[in-house]
Amino acid sequence: MEIKILQLLDGARKAEGLTVIIDVFRAFSVACYAFDQGVSKIYPVGQIDLAYGLKEKHPDYILVGERHEQKPEGFDYGNSPSQIRRDRLDGKVMVHTTSSGTQGIVNATKADELITGSFVNAGAIIRYIRQQQPKKLSLVCMGYACQHPTDEDTFLAEYIKACLEGESVDFEEMVETLRTGAGARFFAPEKQAWAPQADFDLCLDLDRFDFVLQVKREADLFYLQKAVV
Repeated sequence: MEIKILQLLDGARKAEGLTVIIDVFRAFSVACYAFDQGVSKIYPVGQIDLAYGLKEKHPDYILVGERHEQKPEGFDYGNSPSQIRRDRLDGKVMVHTTSSGTQGIVNATKADELITGSFVNAGAIIRYIRQQQPKKLSLVCMGYACQHPTDEDTFLAEYIKACLEGESVDFEEMVETLRTGAGARFFAPEKQAWAPQADFDLCLDLDRFDFVLQVKREADLFYLQKAVV
């Protein structure tokens, strides 16, 4: 298996084979928690205007996401797992737009298959890759607003690669590095309204979920589908 770790939108556009679009803080952690809260389908979209348009056509849809980390006007939830966990969302359809993760999905046009990546379902991702046995595996780290690489996304790519290659990984060391580095914003008092401390722990709750999120196509929209592994 040829494994490549790629970065940002350029990496998404170059991705081939089975491709994992990674966004740990917080898009694809949020997506896992949303399914756990009962959401039936998630439409990841790149453009916020498309999200508003879908809500206008389908008033029962819920809008989830962020721009500049904060909840856009009219959205039901920000891009926050702790916010998503407040309510049961049984049967709800969710439209999800973010500055990083969902952008990777819409730009990975060369990939044979797409799944999302976060630590909360890392074990399921690894099992799924082993089941599929792709010739090429692309691990795409979407970074911060697709502008610069981030440790948490690169750490997950390295974690997946190491596990597939039978190498040991010190996950706890990764967590401590993130606590004082890329994840430090979750501990800043002035950011608790949109980047609460609880999100740090929820996004790094390793192997909490036993499913992968497959990216499927429906007409001109992508959607996420839960598959237990």
